[in-house]
Amino acid sequence: MKTTVCAAIGAAGSCIASLLGGWDGAMVTLAIFMAVDYAAGLIVAGVFHASGKSAGGALESRAGFKGLCRKGMTVLFVLVASRLDALLGVDYIRQGVIIGFAANELLSIVENAGLMGLPLPAAVTRAVDVLSAKGEARHE
Repeated sequence: MKTTVCAAIGAAGSCIASLLGGWDGAMVTLAIFMAVDYAAGLIVAGVFHASGKSAGGALESRAGFKGLCRKGMTVLFVLVASRLDALLGVDYIRQGVIIGFAANELLSIVENAGLMGLPLPAAVTRAVDVLSAKGEARHE
């Protein structure tokens, strides 16, 4: 029974990795950044009560679920980009999407570190402020 379950999980994982264009260093990096960002968000909300995602800044299951949905959508974007690469016979669309989302995750990790009170170099703080302002301008 254990062998069957392990084989089924392995087969499912292999299919998913194949759909995402393979499990390479870029996907590993994106997955790590996503996990670190989610964990940092949990710490900001649960320990520091400084989250901008909930009314009191504290841990809230709805906000956590929304975060997981966003991470899932990121993976779906990688899937779409991978299929576009296959359709067009190129190999750079998926990489570009992964780099873009990895940069976004990194920005969020830095913001979470700032909310935790971690002293950040002024250059990093300015870069986060500039990128955040550009992101907010696009959403208006």
